[in-house]
Amino acid sequence: MITKPVLSLDDVKKIAAAAEAEAIKNKWPVCIAIVDDGGHLLWLQRLDGCSPLSSHIAPGKARVAALGRRESKVYEDMINGGRSSFIGVPMVDAPLEGGVNIVVDGHTVGAVGVSGVKSSEDAQIAKAGIAALG
Repeated sequence: MITKPVLSLDDVKKIAAAAEAEAIKNKWPVCIAIVDDGGHLLWLQRLDGCSPLSSHIAPGKARVAALGRRESKVYEDMINGGRSSFIGVPMVDAPLEGGVNIVVDGHTVGAVGVSGVKSSEDAQIAKAGIAALG
C-alpha cells in the first residue's frame, strides 16, 4: 500500500481564503475552484462582478491540473504549439493557464483553478492560495 497526503477541509479553506485575498488585493473579480486529486470539486466561489461563465471554466482548469499532475498551462502551450488534437483528449475540458496542481511530499493532492482575469493573473491567484499551505 502507498500512503499519501490528502487535502482536509481546513486545508481547502486556507487555500480559498489566501486565493480570495490575492484576488481582492488586486481588485480582480474571479471564480476560485479547488478539487481533490481525482478532479472532484471541493470548493467553488465566485467573487462579486465575476462572469457566470467563469464558474464553469475555473473547475475545468483545476480538474485538468489535478488529473494531469501539472499546471493547465502545459496543455495550453501544447495546443498552441500545434498539437491541436489534444483538444479532443477526454477530461481536458479547460486547457488554459490558471489551473495549478497542489503538490505535497511529491504527490499531487488536488488543484486550484481560477478564471476571470488574464490567465497569468488567474495562475497568480491560484499559486497564492496554494502558498498558504506552507
